[in-house]
Amino acid sequence: MVLVGGVLMFTRPVPPVSPENAFRLPENAQITRLVVHKSERKMFAYDGDNLLKSYDISLGFSPIGHKQFEGDGKTPEGVYRINERNAQSGYHKNLGISYPNQQDTAFAQSQGKSAGGLIKIHGLPNGSGALGRQHLRHDWTNGCIAVTDEEVDELFRSVVHNAPIEIKP
Repeated sequence: MVLVGGVLMFTRPVPPVSPENAFRLPENAQITRLVVHKSERKMFAYDGDNLLKSYDISLGFSPIGHKQFEGDGKTPEGVYRINERNAQSGYHKNLGISYPNQQDTAFAQSQGKSAGGLIKIHGLPNGSGALGRQHLRHDWTNGCIAVTDEEVDELFRSVVHNAPIEIKP
């Protein structure tokens, strides 16, 4: 637990590097799908049914439940696509996730709100890369999925365009 600016933040220990994510993927690796388990703070990268690697992740600052509205701090749940890449991100690099889909937008509009958007897999804020795995101590994004800068470099290179990403509770 840490007190930051009068706000009590719960922190968790940084997980040890597991054998399946202690190596770099080969330069020619192709990730054809991603599966996120929010409750485990893990993202699994596959080529077809073959598990290539797992990544420890941080989520939105209010991680429980499906993202419904702009600013709710939740990471979406469901099946989306990796639909864009940005090498000039404010968070080292990012891969865009196709949230919101039609159902997400329709639900938010039915409540008179915006579903939000700009959900990404990204690295650390520019200039903060030295934090490395320390970012895993708490969920800190606005709904995105965060990994280290080195890991987002690997994902940026290896994830095929339009690859599905399934985000589970």
